[in-house]
Amino acid sequence: MAQTAILGNPVSPEALNQALKAYFGYDTFRGEQRAVVENLLAGNDGFVIMPTGAGKSLCYQLPAILSPGTAVVVSPLIALMKNQVDQLTALGIDAGFLNSAMPKADYEAVKLRAQQGSLKLLYVAPETLVRDEFVRFLETIRMSFLAIDEAHCISEWGHDFRPEYRRIRTVLAQLPRVPLLALTATATPKVQLDIQQNLQIADSPVYLSSFNRHNLYYEIRPKENAVHDIVRYVKQQAGKSGIIYCLSRRMVEEIAQVLTMNGVKAIPYHAGLDAETRSRHQDMFLMEDVQVVVATIAFGMGIDKPDVRFVIHYDVPKSIESYYQETGRAGRDGNEGVCILYYDFQDIVKLEKFMKDKPVSEREAGKHLLYEMAAFCESGMCRRKQLLHYFGELFDTRDCQGMCDNCRHPKPVYAAQADVTLALELAGATEGRFGMNHLISVLRGSKGEQILAMRHDQLPAFGQGLHLEEIAWKSVFTQLIVRDYLVKDILDYGVIKLSAKGSSYLQDPKPIELLRFVSPDAQRSEREAHNATAEKGYDTALFSQLVALRHQVAQKQNLPPYIVFLEPTLEEMALRYPLTLAEFETLPGVNAAKAKRFAPPFLELIQRYVEENDIIRPDDLVVKTQGKNSAEKLFIIQQIDRKTPLDVIAEQRGLSYDELLEKVVQIVQSGAKLNLGYYINQVVDADKQETIYEYLRETPQFDLEAAQKELGGDYTTEEILLVQAKFYAEFAI
Repeated sequence: MAQTAILGNPVSPEALNQALKAYFGYDTFRGEQRAVVENLLAGNDGFVIMPTGAGKSLCYQLPAILSPGTAVVVSPLIALMKNQVDQLTALGIDAGFLNSAMPKADYEAVKLRAQQGSLKLLYVAPETLVRDEFVRFLETIRMSFLAIDEAHCISEWGHDFRPEYRRIRTVLAQLPRVPLLALTATATPKVQLDIQQNLQIADSPVYLSSFNRHNLYYEIRPKENAVHDIVRYVKQQAGKSGIIYCLSRRMVEEIAQVLTMNGVKAIPYHAGLDAETRSRHQDMFLMEDVQVVVATIAFGMGIDKPDVRFVIHYDVPKSIESYYQETGRAGRDGNEGVCILYYDFQDIVKLEKFMKDKPVSEREAGKHLLYEMAAFCESGMCRRKQLLHYFGELFDTRDCQGMCDNCRHPKPVYAAQADVTLALELAGATEGRFGMNHLISVLRGSKGEQILAMRHDQLPAFGQGLHLEEIAWKSVFTQLIVRDYLVKDILDYGVIKLSAKGSSYLQDPKPIELLRFVSPDAQRSEREAHNATAEKGYDTALFSQLVALRHQVAQKQNLPPYIVFLEPTLEEMALRYPLTLAEFETLPGVNAAKAKRFAPPFLELIQRYVEENDIIRPDDLVVKTQGKNSAEKLFIIQQIDRKTPLDVIAEQRGLSYDELLEKVVQIVQSGAKLNLGYYINQVVDADKQETIYEYLRETPQFDLEAAQKELGGDYTTEEILLVQAKFYAEFAI
């Protein structure tokens, strides 16, 4: 393999591997990481498009460590900079950040470290970078390269446009030439082109990794009783961190309050809170003092917390790109990540109204993005396939493997040759100059002003699509776009054209099936929350102790727990039982510096655990698992202790209500003390309870049929069984 040059000094592939292990604790590079690092160390510009969780930051952190001087990293949020610096410092790497909120002494100390050459990475906001005084400061340091993180902020077509990002190139023009590396996790083809043109890197290598986040499960739920549904879901995720997004501050506060009232440690985060409160709430989430943050989109972009287990959207995002970015905050460590969105088309209408005062061009672009989001929510196609297609990536639906609701619960298909032919012929006849809404209006025979002006009421397809509702036609067009029979114009947002594949189909039409549109309301009864629990391969008892210890160590050192060790590292500890520092350093994500700093208390815990439990460390560790019945009994007891409604518990376990009541009675008959009053007092009248109690006290042996006959028709089976369970629980029969 060829060697890579660092300012003329050769670096072999073996040396890169050694540096990767020494500084970051990893044995091999992932995906395009090596190619990016080698290109940057050779002094070349580059453009990295790599999804969240794929190791994007390592692409500039490792070259910065190996290069003489200081790498300057442009980052949009103070919190993001702080998290990155904390993680690097924990690895023994000298890094710092500058922002206007810092004490002047700290600010100057960081600058001095850069001027002295000890600082390897310096994080700054774009607003700082473009100031004249900062440009003059950059002239006093040896800058190894400039990395532009979250580069999608450059593009006006991106979901998080920041005007200062467009001035970065002018700053570079004032400085001696250094390599430039742009990085982003999300960029449509149009945004990619905009970034390349603005930064003048159109001829530089593009490192495009797959946008597929294989560990994320995507689900869209109808927005009915959404707050109640969210509370139920979150309470099932005990010990798992999550983010809930809302569009309004009012809903942020309301959901945070409801969760708190239901025993969930939740805090709000929005722009209406003062900066100190926002910072404190963010730290509480990072330090795992709270389980959930309920937030507007002002939260999260600066959060580098790898073990967020669920991201919930109470409101629909403004674009698919925003949705992808926000859901990407789940499962960054490669483990479980659940993404649930509550959808109501009226939210689309409401968001469209919010744009009424914007310029016409901006309003039309925003409307198009909204309706793409609506089509995504309403479609029966694989969610993953649609997301990846949006970013220009092909995906075989079979590879989803049930990791979205539509693949897990497929919608019906229908023979669609006539509809496909009609749609494609119309797209061809209108010469690729119109958007989906216009084409659908033609198919449904609308005599709108534009249709009459263009004489599209004279086209053969006019009025031939009345057999489908407008929303069903949107599903047809969306599927044809995703299947490449139609294409979206990259330069003219909203316009769709007939593709070469579509033209070929019209020349030789064949039977074709499409997913039949099913409204979210009709899907409601078919949907179930994603609550799969994978069987663990490690010692779960030890793992729990390690998690608790990690929290203690993190609190003592005032660090977020994941900076101490990631969950996968703890899982490996609970699988391999390392007993020496040398063994500890072989764990993934652990280098010598990190092991030296954090390992001792973990080694002590593992050694004690191994001795106390007579653990033999075989190559193939067999972990004892709890029996199904015992696990179910424990689950029911725990949920009742948490005062979870019994109908909710039944749903969680996949039981009928009567089956759950039977199991509750069995549990209390075995002597368990359950406090069922919280639920029964709400659903059974006090007088009825007393009457049933009297019957139970007097009958020597309970028989449901006899009880119903004796008590009469005013007493339902549910009421009798509930009070029977309460009676047994209270009197420990």
